[in-house]
Amino acid sequence: MHEESLHRWQHSHAFGQHVRRPGETRTFIVIAITAAMMIVEIAAGLAFGSMALLADGLHMASHTAALSINAFAYVYARRHAHNESFSFGTGKVNTLGGYTGAVLLAMFALVMAWESVARLISPVEIAFNQAIFVAILGLVVNGASVVILGHHHQPEEGHEHHHHHHDHNLVSAYLHVLADALTSLLAIFALLGAKYLGLIWADPAMGIVGAVLVARWSIGLLHTTARILLDKQADEKIRGTIMTALESQGDTRIADLHIWAVGPNLYSAIISVVTHHPKPPDRYKTLIPKELGVVHAVVEVHVCDKEDLPSSR
Repeated sequence: MHEESLHRWQHSHAFGQHVRRPGETRTFIVIAITAAMMIVEIAAGLAFGSMALLADGLHMASHTAALSINAFAYVYARRHAHNESFSFGTGKVNTLGGYTGAVLLAMFALVMAWESVARLISPVEIAFNQAIFVAILGLVVNGASVVILGHHHQPEEGHEHHHHHHDHNLVSAYLHVLADALTSLLAIFALLGAKYLGLIWADPAMGIVGAVLVARWSIGLLHTTARILLDKQADEKIRGTIMTALESQGDTRIADLHIWAVGPNLYSAIISVVTHHPKPPDRYKTLIPKELGVVHAVVEVHVCDKEDLPSSR
């Protein structure tokens, strides 16, 4: 057989990962905004001797670094999409970026909680006017970033979702700026309460509330991305749909089925069918519904005697 004739059965494993995702451009825009705000706040803090402005500028720097990880994941996945050393393409680089962002979110939540508890135990003097100005400024910048990222799904909790896996890299970036916006909003209410009502405890208390919410988002994203990184089986809905489609042939039963995510809304499958009237593997592949997103399927066909074939489920 000539080498050229093999091309008929060969195909790319990029699975569309070479295409620039909308989230990539949005993430770079948000990084530019956050970095600009970081420089302004650090410069102003040093010029005017404001610790509040300086602290918030350094906080912006940490989130610029976190968002840069998300941006790197986008670029790396796109540039290495055709690298054959990746068995099923670079789709999981997106998920890895989301997982890393979730770990950073968890660390951010721990720092928030630690600082808040410390200030509940030992309150510090607050420069209210400067602090309120910084909080409002942060809310405006991060609110704009939330709109730019435009993630239209709710933060994922620990439970399973049908068969849709979002752009986890975008979810991570979105949750970072949402956490910042939430922190600024809670800070504004707490500082106003402390300034005008004397509720000094409100500032650290709101910090604890914010830390709990951020931790919940982080845990949800960690659970979802870890499932994909560990190649856990796709949920029952997808497996059930494939089994129904293939076993509708009457004399075909599925002996073994493995289906796992290889990227956002992309799946690979290994299917073992048993039948006494075997058909070519490609025939069984055509029965898999297109909308499931199975981009790579391997079908094993085993022949058995009619009396050995189990009844339909």
